[in-house]
Amino acid sequence: MKKITIAIIAFLLIIALTVLTLFNKEESNLKSIKVAEVTHSVFYAPQYAAKALGYFEEEGLDPEFILTPGADKVTAAVLSGDVEIGFCGSEATIYVYNQGEKDYLVNFAGLTKKDGSFIVSRKKEDNFKLENMKEKDVIGGRKGGMPEMTLEWALRENGIDPKKDLNIDTSIEFASMAGAFIGGTGDYVTLFEPQALQLEKEGVGYVVASVGELGGVVPYTTYNAKKSYIEKNPDVIEGYTRAIQRGLDYVHSHSDEEVAKVILDEFPDTSLEDLTKIVKRYRDIDAWFKTTEIKKEDFDHIQEIVSSAGELDKKVPYNKMFTNAYAK
Repeated sequence: MKKITIAIIAFLLIIALTVLTLFNKEESNLKSIKVAEVTHSVFYAPQYAAKALGYFEEEGLDPEFILTPGADKVTAAVLSGDVEIGFCGSEATIYVYNQGEKDYLVNFAGLTKKDGSFIVSRKKEDNFKLENMKEKDVIGGRKGGMPEMTLEWALRENGIDPKKDLNIDTSIEFASMAGAFIGGTGDYVTLFEPQALQLEKEGVGYVVASVGELGGVVPYTTYNAKKSYIEKNPDVIEGYTRAIQRGLDYVHSHSDEEVAKVILDEFPDTSLEDLTKIVKRYRDIDAWFKTTEIKKEDFDHIQEIVSSAGELDKKVPYNKMFTNAYAK
């Protein structure tokens, strides 16, 4: 009996080792890539859905997402070779190109098509208009960053001079904006989710408008890589783009709660109920592209916004900054 038991145990060990070997072999076949993401937000739900549902693995990829606050820091990480792919506002790649970088950054897939920040007021305003911000203090974000520039553009479109008619504070870092507002700074602040909803729950502020709806369609958050990397690794770029497209397809074809459940592990400090509300809030402003394709008219608009803010020395050609060769 003892011999039979030993034989069974040995047999089971052999099976376990075989399965483990096959698993490790499969894992080793995945291409490891590092991705610098500008912030961690429900705004990027399609990306996290693609990750959770195994779409990257099915494309033979094993991406490591590294939080890299600030689009300027994302592009620096890509240029230095610390990461292979950058995920940030496409305006940052325009700056790189205009600085004369020979191996400049090319955007190969779009994810979000509108600014993802919301205007949060210290007071409840049921009939908010941008005119309400006149002579007020606003925590607007980093100078040269898309949230701040989009807000400025929207103000100008509504006949408000952002330099004279109100005070936009650009000295506070992105990660510290909510804390500064809670601490008493500013009459308004522009925040991404889940910070905006959290301030509402705490009774500190009230979401009164979407900067994205005010600013219009742009290639707001895109994936980029060095021109040389894309040329040398077309299989990686194509596979990555397919995975993101499937993430977009999932988000557009499933309910807010279904999406929230899939990405819940990415936001352990946010309840399913709150996460569902945030997904709905981004869906309501039509935040996500339907496909990864980036259109010229959208690129022209982002250059208009950046130029209006005085942050663009010269406009750059669309065919240098974007490629839709891998879009589906």
